Amino acid sequence: MGKENRMKTIAVIGAGIVGSFLAYDLTQYEEVEVILFEKHGDVAQETSKANSAIVHAGYDPVDGTLKAKLNKRGAKMYQNICKQLGCGYQACGGYVLASNEEEVEILQELYARGKKRGITVEIKEREEVVKNEKNLSKHIRKALWVPDTAIITPWEVCEALVEEALWNGLQLHLHEEVLDIKACEKGYVIRSDKGQYSVDMLVNAAGLGAQKIMEMVEAESLFTITPKRGQYYVLAKRSQPYVSHVLYPAPSKAGKGVLAVPTIHGNILLGPTSEILKKVDNATTTSGLQEVQEKVEKIIQHVPYQEVIHSYSGCRPTGNNNDFYIEESRRCKGIFHLGCIDSPGLASAPAISEYVIVELMKLPLTFHKKKHIVHRQKPLIMRNLSETKQQALIQKHPGYGHIVCYCEQISEQEVVDCIHRKCGAHSIAGVKMRVRPGMGKCQGGYCEVEIAKLLARELQIPLHEVQYDEDSYYEVAKEGRR
Repeated sequence: MGKENRMKTIAVIGAGIVGSFLAYDLTQYEEVEVILFEKHGDVAQETSKANSAIVHAGYDPVDGTLKAKLNKRGAKMYQNICKQLGCGYQACGGYVLASNEEEVEILQELYARGKKRGITVEIKEREEVVKNEKNLSKHIRKALWVPDTAIITPWEVCEALVEEALWNGLQLHLHEEVLDIKACEKGYVIRSDKGQYSVDMLVNAAGLGAQKIMEMVEAESLFTITPKRGQYYVLAKRSQPYVSHVLYPAPSKAGKGVLAVPTIHGNILLGPTSEILKKVDNATTTSGLQEVQEKVEKIIQHVPYQEVIHSYSGCRPTGNNNDFYIEESRRCKGIFHLGCIDSPGLASAPAISEYVIVELMKLPLTFHKKKHIVHRQKPLIMRNLSETKQQALIQKHPGYGHIVCYCEQISEQEVVDCIHRKCGAHSIAGVKMRVRPGMGKCQGGYCEVEIAKLLARELQIPLHEVQYDEDSYYEVAKEGRR
């Protein structure tokens, strides 16, 4: 059988962290063509954009679940993946904190579960924890120490995965929503709001929209997704970190609780809430942020609220079965549903992709890995270079010497570079997501206009056509903030 006859076209719906890993992994095969559909104008625009950014080690999920299996496996995969892609990864470690006897018993259960799974865990007395976390609440008695807990920047990983997949043949369809899926003689026809596509296989990785996609295919509902909103505060960077490790309260039936989380870039996240909604709503509320304040003080004290620079919220696709739903369609061979990918979905994402490709699709049995993979050139980050290297670059490209964001020390040329990369930025929010102008203490008060001018120049469009994000234009958004 010739290679042409063996080619398979596989569609992935959803460019969040799971869909991005699938796109990346599938483009590693010779005989596969991959199409990635995303209804938004950029990758990582829903759950993957607004979460706690933690790679949980895998001690928490209940035994016998896909969450337990894939969390542990995925967490172990991240460090090498981030190193290869040039993305930030920090194994900062985490403490699960107990303030009473009932919570100490929960720590013992988690300790036993972690030991059983081969995860490094230790029970620590308060005195040991306070040496590392000076702002620990006076109520904390003991902690479960999990050194392999790590942090990443989820949207950075998504963008890097998709960019590298594009170098290896991925067809990326942004701003394109799937409306219908029908079986045909040799596979399936996907109808979007922009056209029709014939595919051999399809992976539903649509996150919050996975139920809607599933209902296009199945005769009966296989799972139900309920949006669960989490609201967060973001604290400014400090010369001395307020929190150095991920701090969790002892978990309850509602979830992991309100956490204190350091970020790759030196900020601190406080949150999330756990609010069941009828529909997706990413607004922050006074009551939600008040809840964060009340609950976070269970684990830490002296919270520097004067250093809050931002608040945000995001919804996660909570399911009705307390586990991930990852199965082939019951009526359509070659269609795979990935539903209810809530926490620890981020930590599990590389293993979810592996599970779908190896155990469900069984691609390694019939297809071959490419002998030559094209790797993306890692982004140049001026603030991380020595002064000698910075000066040499500025001599060649003066734009690297023109700072447009003083809070984050971002140069003009770094912004220009991110606009013109594969999977590049086409909005102020897209630039912010990739190279961080506007993420500092002034929240874009100085640099936003500079970024808008650069986008207008590089995209060759009038300033009034520059988008702030996919829902608004710069000039309109600016008027709304006055």
